[in-house]
Amino acid sequence: MAEKKDRIDHGTGSESLCLDFANTVDWHGSDKPEETLGSYGELVEWSRRQGLLGSEEAETLIAKAEGTAELEASVMNKARNLREAIYRLFSANSHERLPAKADLDVLNSNLARGMARTMITVEGDRFQWGWADDDTPLDMMLWPIARSAAELLTSERLGKVKECANEEEGCGWLFLDTSRSQTRVWCSMKSCGNRAKFRRYYRAHSGGPRR
Repeated sequence: MAEKKDRIDHGTGSESLCLDFANTVDWHGSDKPEETLGSYGELVEWSRRQGLLGSEEAETLIAKAEGTAELEASVMNKARNLREAIYRLFSANSHERLPAKADLDVLNSNLARGMARTMITVEGDRFQWGWADDDTPLDMMLWPIARSAAELLTSERLGKVKECANEEEGCGWLFLDTSRSQTRVWCSMKSCGNRAKFRRYYRAHSGGPRR
């Protein structure tokens, strides 16, 4: 399978935090999904790049996690469960299927943990969201991700969430269709779009089935 890194390099992200998190698995809809967050350190670095953690917070979390392999594994299990729940919820909605209660339970559990620590703070002359917990729990980056999913699920933008139409290879990439015509179907024309065009061309000239 082709790698997905070219999609990120060309600025074809989902335009939504929770969908970007779901997309940290490549070929999500296939029999062999490819993990891109293999360790707690990689989860922290991804969160830092997304702006969920400052550099100092990231360093603090890495230091706290050092030597706690069992705790790191627990956080990674929680992160992956949340990610899969988010993926399935939005995938189901994009295909007009009912959501699974178990997936909503996972999302709500993470949402409740984060909301219990949410507060309004003042930065200069601006009010902003902040966290009441000063202990920097190892799973703190999951709180804004869960809130992002909840906000998107209850917004008018939900109808714009789509899953890449490359079902033959099981792409599974989620994105917000912000095109004027609302007709985008591929994660990226440079990736799955071109692959689909090649398959159609090959089948048209080889006598194979045209799908």
